[in-house]
Amino acid sequence: MTSSSSAQTVDKLYPPRLVADDQGGATQTPADNDEIDLVEFAATIWRGKWLVALSAAVTVLIGAVYAFVLVVPLYTATTTVIYEDNQRSVAGLDSLIGGGQVSTATITTEIEVLRARSLMGKVVDRLDLAADPEFNPDLRAPGPVARIRAWFSDAASPATEAAQLVDNRERNQAITGLLERVKISSVRNSLVFDINVITEDPRKSARIADAIADIYIRNQIEVKFDKMEQATEWLSERVIELEREVEAAEEAVSQFNTQTDLVSVEVLRGLERQLKDTRERIASLREARNASRQRLAALEGESGRAERAEIAGDTELTRLLAQMDQGRADADLLFDRQFQRVLERARVDDQRNAQQLALVEQAEQALSRQIEAQGRDLIQLQQLTRVADATRLLYEHFLTRLKETSAQQGIQQADSRVLSAAVVPVFPSYPRKSLVLALAGVLGVIFGVALVLLRELRSNGFRTSGELERHTGLNVMGQVPRIPGAKRLDILAYMRDKPTSAAMEAVRDLRTSLLLSSIDNPPQVIVSTSSIPGEGKTTNALALADNFVGLGKKVLLIEGDIRRRTLNEYFSDAPKHGIVSVLAGDRSLDEVVFRPAGFGADVILGDKSVVNAADLFSSERFRHFLAALRERYDVIIIDTPPVLVVPDARIIAKTADALLFSVRWDSTSRAQVSESLRQLHASRIQPTGLILSQINTAGMKRYGYGGRYGAYGGYGSKYYTN
Repeated sequence: MTSSSSAQTVDKLYPPRLVADDQGGATQTPADNDEIDLVEFAATIWRGKWLVALSAAVTVLIGAVYAFVLVVPLYTATTTVIYEDNQRSVAGLDSLIGGGQVSTATITTEIEVLRARSLMGKVVDRLDLAADPEFNPDLRAPGPVARIRAWFSDAASPATEAAQLVDNRERNQAITGLLERVKISSVRNSLVFDINVITEDPRKSARIADAIADIYIRNQIEVKFDKMEQATEWLSERVIELEREVEAAEEAVSQFNTQTDLVSVEVLRGLERQLKDTRERIASLREARNASRQRLAALEGESGRAERAEIAGDTELTRLLAQMDQGRADADLLFDRQFQRVLERARVDDQRNAQQLALVEQAEQALSRQIEAQGRDLIQLQQLTRVADATRLLYEHFLTRLKETSAQQGIQQADSRVLSAAVVPVFPSYPRKSLVLALAGVLGVIFGVALVLLRELRSNGFRTSGELERHTGLNVMGQVPRIPGAKRLDILAYMRDKPTSAAMEAVRDLRTSLLLSSIDNPPQVIVSTSSIPGEGKTTNALALADNFVGLGKKVLLIEGDIRRRTLNEYFSDAPKHGIVSVLAGDRSLDEVVFRPAGFGADVILGDKSVVNAADLFSSERFRHFLAALRERYDVIIIDTPPVLVVPDARIIAKTADALLFSVRWDSTSRAQVSESLRQLHASRIQPTGLILSQINTAGMKRYGYGGRYGAYGGYGSKYYTN
């Protein structure tokens, strides 16, 4: 086996094991494997299959009582409603009567409308659900909890409250109760809604579902009528206001036309053309003025006659200049006079050009002011005209809407209609008995598995040699099944009559392992002990002694547990004196040694002593006694007290060659084994091997180990005679 039950904790699956250190002390080493064996986990569950089956059967029975007896059956009725989003009004008032494109938000909104308390309140009023105990808890018979709460409560009872408050509270309770029993759902990828009502009466469920659908559709028509009425009233008021505004706007246009000159776009464009021509003339005049000023400045700036004649460009001045060159006496006087006349003409031309430019610039400024005034007047006129036109259009639009709205009153239809009325259910929808039973079975299996795992977790013993070896770090030399027998004498009879049984073959296997543990120097003095009483150490000592006899050995069995003295229960012809008498010198060895009938080994029993047993076995006399026995016998087996009870086993083991430590199958706790080995290690005693004792073969099969382990394995059935 690679691991123990997977239902146990990790520490239990792979616990730390005790190993001896160099000084003989005990240290803990972790397990070699940290994995959980799923096969063992499944095997653990399989071992507890009857507990799981019982748990499942009990929970299924409880579920059946719950589903068929205790629970009041509930019935579900469904009314199907379709929302027709393509509906349009005759006059096209889409904004007033709906019918626009429907989105997910619209569907969600409609579901919330169907679940509105106002709508449910109308259903409660129509069907008088406030008088139904199913919806009004005040009408139900109070339970014990309600009686206790009412007894301790200081609040006024419904009878002492005002009638109106009572009615309101009962109505609200009925609405809340109805909401708890109504489920609204939309069919996927459609505009279809299912109204599901769950009550204790199938007819009541159908009646309520149909009532919800009818009130929902009627509510849509009422809402549209209210909207239409509000729209008509608002449109009427708005049309009257717009009519006044149109009259005021047209009056403003008329007054403006009478108070201003003729204003039009054509006049403004004519003035702009004149302004353009005037500006072109100003440009030409400015060029002429600049030319005349430059000529005048040139004439005034030159003093030479030749330069003046050239600048003036006058033929007379040119002629007089030539005569001057010829020597005419009065030519220079005539030249100067002619030049003055030319200069005067230039001054006159410059003055005339300046006057003309000033006049044209004044005309240009006047035209600009006139155009600016015309533009302002035109803009104001256009604004007044636009206001009047817009007001008139708005007035005509609202007037048309008013007429359409008036025409729509009286022809409204709901956006939804009933697609399928509720059918009175025949079978209850709750509880779903098959589902309840299935869930109860599943819960029972889970609970049973939990119990199995809990049982495994609580189990603190050893079921296989692998578990024991991993925990202790010591070899398991034998795995001995429980020898059947109602009395201790029956055990000896079984050993004598069933030499080829599985138990005796297991003892032979133990004997072989013990001899092979030290081939060159096989143990002669063997101590058999355990943690606590009742672990089979005495039976193992008896069986081992009987098996050594089969090898032709001379064997002596000594009862070292002189405090309890149980060997005499196995032998009816036991003498009165034993090992204490020999050690005390009262009897000789031959007087206390006897060979029981049907038992091949010699036996020395324990007898009463006034001396403490630990002191007795610690004495030199006991060591000399044991040394003498070594000369006389081939094998000496000493049955000692448990380690955890008294120190006798540790004292005797100091003088022995081998120590066999018995651990009862699935009984001795891990803590007891650990503490026993710790005490042995503290005394520098190393057990030769362990014995997994008192194995229950039926229990091994129940735990799933019967076909795999030890002499009790299923494969050995043809080899043993049990």
